[in-house]
Amino acid sequence: MTAQTFTVTEQGYYGNFGGAYVPETLQKCTQRLAECYRQYISDAEFQTEFRQLLRDYVGRPTPLYRSEKLSRKHGCTIYLKREDLCHTGAHKINNAIGQALLARRMGAKRIVAETGAGQHGVATATACALLNLQCTIFMGAEDVVRQHTNVRKMQLLGAEVVAVEEGNRTLENAVDAALREWSSHPTDTHYLIGSAVGPHPFPDMVAHLQSIISEEIRHQLLSQTGRDLPDYVVACIGGGSNATGSFFHFMDNPSVHLVLAEAGGEGIDSGRHAASLCCGQERQLHGANTLVLQHKSSDTEGPYSISAGLDYPGVGPLPAHLVATGRAIALPITDQEALEAAFELNREDGILPALESAHALAALHKIDFRPTDIAVLTLSGRGDKDLDTYLQHIHKDVEQEQPIIGSSSYTSVSPT
Repeated sequence: MTAQTFTVTEQGYYGNFGGAYVPETLQKCTQRLAECYRQYISDAEFQTEFRQLLRDYVGRPTPLYRSEKLSRKHGCTIYLKREDLCHTGAHKINNAIGQALLARRMGAKRIVAETGAGQHGVATATACALLNLQCTIFMGAEDVVRQHTNVRKMQLLGAEVVAVEEGNRTLENAVDAALREWSSHPTDTHYLIGSAVGPHPFPDMVAHLQSIISEEIRHQLLSQTGRDLPDYVVACIGGGSNATGSFFHFMDNPSVHLVLAEAGGEGIDSGRHAASLCCGQERQLHGANTLVLQHKSSDTEGPYSISAGLDYPGVGPLPAHLVATGRAIALPITDQEALEAAFELNREDGILPALESAHALAALHKIDFRPTDIAVLTLSGRGDKDLDTYLQHIHKDVEQEQPIIGSSSYTSVSPT
């Protein structure tokens, strides 16, 4: 494959994908945001404050952990980039802190955001509490139920959580509601989008703010192995914040294989999935031209995933471009495959991953590794938020093998 540069154009395009297809009420908002983003993203004072907070508040750099058990199982060397160890439990805080700092420089007093799994909502509420900004989080009513713990966290942080009852009552509808709210309050409000989706400059901005992940991978890999380029980088994808951050510093080097694990749900032939990279068609969604699931009638097809963070009918324009050009491959992962991968990591490495990250872990089983290969997989978040789902699906034989303290099978032993 010939070398390419996967940078965004001035108009916000990656190849055919991207742009800013927004109503007139939002055009001034996106244009002003693009101007401020260009002004501050390379500003020394902004970068100093941003990176200091990433270090002292978020807890960066996150570890690059070599999993001996996964390495033996897959016949290569596998490292886990531990974004689950960030403050708030996921990579989302990197982008939330950066955009909140940008919003404050733009004079915004209020932040609106969308969330699916709740991790971006918690990260946004955390950043707003830190920087003294008002915060309103839109969340699909279905996701409010399955991610109730994160809803409580957001409320404790002082955020208003609005349950969206429209449509499928999931992430897509939360994005719609947040965009409407932003267009209704353009002067004092900033829409802090959580993924690399939406109209320009959001996809590029989120990718840059999350690129700290791949920047650290290169430095850490060099320190641990003597080389800064892995053979594979594997990441789960819904909209693309985790994936674009993990791939950012490797995209222009074709020797690094980029693997995207998306939500195959109950199988891509079942009609119940969110595999827009494998099954989507080119069209506009939330202000950008990208790959979107749709019915033959051209209406957007309702996505499905066991993971609230991957339950989205489209994907960001950069990942769409990476797959369309052959720079990255997309692997659909079923709910069951993700669950089994999560239980495997939990029991063998003592790490309970988020359901989103579990999709990336399951993708390892679909890659034909060589013994000399080095693969880095980003654990985008921890699985605390998904505990109820895990407990609903855990194998009964495991439950029977693990007596609960306080049950009739437990005997107290007094110290001698």
